[in-house]
Amino acid sequence: METPETVMEMPETPLYCSISDSPSFCVTLKLGGRTEKIVSRSPEHYLKAVVDASVAWVDFTTKELEQEIEIIGPAMGFQRVDYQKLFSGFYSSYEDYDDELGIMLPAVAMTETDIIVRPIIILIKGNTIVTVHNEDINRLLKFSRYAQPFLKKLNADNTPDSITLVLERIIDENNDRNFEFLRGIEAHGDSISKALIEEKIGRQQIARDIYNMKHILINYLNVLWATKDVTESLRYGDSDLITDDEHLLGRIGILSNNLDRHIELSEQMSNVLASGLEVMQSIYNNQLQSLNNRFALVTAYLTVLGTAFLVPNTIATIVGSGVMGGTMGEQWWYIPLLGISTIVATLSSFLWVLYVWKRRKDDL
Repeated sequence: METPETVMEMPETPLYCSISDSPSFCVTLKLGGRTEKIVSRSPEHYLKAVVDASVAWVDFTTKELEQEIEIIGPAMGFQRVDYQKLFSGFYSSYEDYDDELGIMLPAVAMTETDIIVRPIIILIKGNTIVTVHNEDINRLLKFSRYAQPFLKKLNADNTPDSITLVLERIIDENNDRNFEFLRGIEAHGDSISKALIEEKIGRQQIARDIYNMKHILINYLNVLWATKDVTESLRYGDSDLITDDEHLLGRIGILSNNLDRHIELSEQMSNVLASGLEVMQSIYNNQLQSLNNRFALVTAYLTVLGTAFLVPNTIATIVGSGVMGGTMGEQWWYIPLLGISTIVATLSSFLWVLYVWKRRKDDL
């Protein structure tokens, strides 16, 4: 990875060529309430545009965030932020350097089988707030469309308040998009619940789906908790770049309360999926019990048949051994004896099996 020092030694054109090709814009609020918007320029051009602005928001879209932030940050005047430390946080980071502030927020993108978490880097210094994110994260696009009207409503004479309001709006936009994916998780969970009541259920597939949903929910909850950590740090961190106005800090508190509600909803969904796993375990146990009952029934039938043929087979074996002098087979009552013994043995074993099964049902 290139360091800022080696980057500054490169020619100006190679430094910005890849960044200029990527979508970017700068919205500024001048004294007097006038706003301007510049698009697809180099960081050096944006840096010149924000000098005489009261408040400025610059957004960069990158292909390789961790590499390009090392170029964009110093180019926009951020010299104290430790970017490697910023990326080392678990989904989020909050690094306060007095006159510079670095924040990493998690942004969620969802696939059919999992969620992908992308970082959004927010850098604040003086009158400028810079956001940098990957090109597959477009959640700030909506806010960028009405950023100029939004900046016009700000107080151009109070930079900390204005910066705080812009930051609060960016975090709110990111949260709203993250919250949308909870609906998709709930819809997927509902489809799993529906599959549980099907008569012919693929037990292994359903169990795998429930596990995947639990895995997604755990990652989603981690995203919400990480975002809440950032909002709490902004609310109680006493950063010099953030306003001290209690009313504006209360707006950040509202963001934290919204996160709490969605955390509760996600935990409830996790409990529902845990109940689904219990249902799967009950279904599996019932299937095993049913299979055991069938084996027991087959064993009972085999016991009856084995006992029924054991008695006449024993008689025939004794007669055939020559103990009776070989004359037993010539007696007229020999064949009836075998038949009667077979019938008596069959009835006896059958009645015994019925007795055992009845006692078993009574015990249950």
